Amino acid sequence: MIDRDQVLHVARLARIELSEEEIARMPPELSKILEHVETMNEIDLEGVEPTSHVVDLVNVLRDDVPRPSMPRERALEQAPDSADGGFRVPSPGGSGS
Repeated sequence: MIDRDQVLHVARLARIELSEEEIARMPPELSKILEHVETMNEIDLEGVEPTSHVVDLVNVLRDDVPRPSMPRERALEQAPDSADGGFRVPSPGGSGS
């Protein structure tokens, strides 16, 4: 069974803060998840082809056909701040000017 220290270690690795209530609740929940993973590891998958989806996907993407884009002026109409024909955003760590 997962213990409190392991929960805190995983939380630290995931860079998440947990309340005391969450820390207390996590050991049995994480243990149950690991039990399910162990059960899945016991399944015989000999001859089963790997898939990226559990069901076949057909026609999920449209054809990539060139078409006119939105006019720049229209794209910038709702921009809170624009300059030189583009969106203006703050520089990293800067004041934005």
